[in-house]
Amino acid sequence: MTMGALGVVYGDIGTSPLYALKEAAKAAAHGAAVTPEAVLGVASLILWALLLIISLKYALLILRADNRGEGGIVALLALLHARHAQPGTWRAHLLVVGLIGAALLYGDGAITPAISVLSAIEGLKVDAPSLAPVVVPVTVAILIGLFMMQK
Repeated sequence: MTMGALGVVYGDIGTSPLYALKEAAKAAAHGAAVTPEAVLGVASLILWALLLIISLKYALLILRADNRGEGGIVALLALLHARHAQPGTWRAHLLVVGLIGAALLYGDGAITPAISVLSAIEGLKVDAPSLAPVVVPVTVAILIGLFMMQK
């Protein structure tokens, strides 16, 4: 079951960029047949976006934020001492932004496995349409099993 769950998660990670590339190439072709130039243009945009995000955001900003070996949005808040901010100051506003960012991070961690498992189980409907009524119960059972195995 664990190996199957890993396959679901890594399969979802592997297919999502392919789907995004296909849809972006369709959009670049403006409804016509997808051309090699459209695919090359979209791939170039993706490559440059990744390079800029990694080099500017991570290398110049995020890697410099270090709170005794910890990183991330909570570490950034700890470095700014936002916890002791007076109400109405810029630090108090920054605390709210940090709390929203942390909530989004935790929400993403909770919803991503559920979406991955659900999309994999929904694939059963393509092969066996009669299994459509059991998609949600099977998904819930798998997710309960996955979360019960975590420490």
